[in-house]
Amino acid sequence: MGSGIWSTDVYRAADRYRRATGASAFSYSDSGARTVHPALDPRGAVRESRDSAEHPQSTPIAVLFDVTGSMGHVPRVLQTKLPQLLGLLLRQGYARDPQIMFGAIGDATCDRVPLQIGQFESDNRMDDDLGRIVLEGGGGGQMTESYELAMYFMAWHTVTDCWEQRGRRGYLFIIGDELAYPRVKAREVARLIGDELVEDVSLRRIVDEVTSRWDTYHLLPAGSAYAGNRTVLDFWRGLLGQNAVELDDLDAVCETIALTVGLGEQVIDLSDGLGDLARTGSTATRTVWRALARLGGGRRAQRTSPPLPRNTRWGATRL
Repeated sequence: MGSGIWSTDVYRAADRYRRATGASAFSYSDSGARTVHPALDPRGAVRESRDSAEHPQSTPIAVLFDVTGSMGHVPRVLQTKLPQLLGLLLRQGYARDPQIMFGAIGDATCDRVPLQIGQFESDNRMDDDLGRIVLEGGGGGQMTESYELAMYFMAWHTVTDCWEQRGRRGYLFIIGDELAYPRVKAREVARLIGDELVEDVSLRRIVDEVTSRWDTYHLLPAGSAYAGNRTVLDFWRGLLGQNAVELDDLDAVCETIALTVGLGEQVIDLSDGLGDLARTGSTATRTVWRALARLGGGRRAQRTSPPLPRNTRWGATRL
């Protein structure tokens, strides 16, 4: 739940060991696993980002990615670029006490592992969570995946001191190239998460719910099956406005996330962030500029009224 300190030295030592032994960074999936790892099972789970003496101003950052079809390589890119992401967030001071959670999204209508959710971590355990993800590569063969189910989990099954104590939203990044289903289905929620809803929930309503507590971004990366598809882009812009961001190089995903957080925390403007990238030798400067130019300056919302009691929403009988 966010204790510990990230160490690039530990990350590099683990990487050297894997290279020397031929081990995979995604050993759970590459071993043939086709069930969710217990540490990433969303059923009955709540993910927490908490303050502590070590991290008194926790900033929760959730990164959820589609692992179906052509999107299955996304977590491998993220895993190799973790040092760049943490370096920008920590060394450049883009966020105080960042706590990062990784998760994976599939298709609840057909996949064996349609939702995988890690824990918020401040140290190298976030790399461990990435390594536990099943890269199923399934999907239903249509232009739709279960993003709405992941948003339901984020709206109802996360607790953050950033919000509860300071009325500040966390950051949610969803990486994918397809549409969400139009409704959160009660039967899928019961089967995968364990809540009993009296009815389905509309996509619009769950988006409103999750964006009330999370600055939510949808990244549409190049190299995927529907990259550049106007229908997909218009769909997400209809839900999230300018926070639906096209990314013309997947290798720039970590830098894009880091600068988006820096903008949101109002510690940099885009010019400052691009200068930081150039000084680190990043090759992603042009891609990040194109992706984030629409966002302009960052903004943070303060809570103006207490959130509704969770056990009254949509007839849910439990959290």
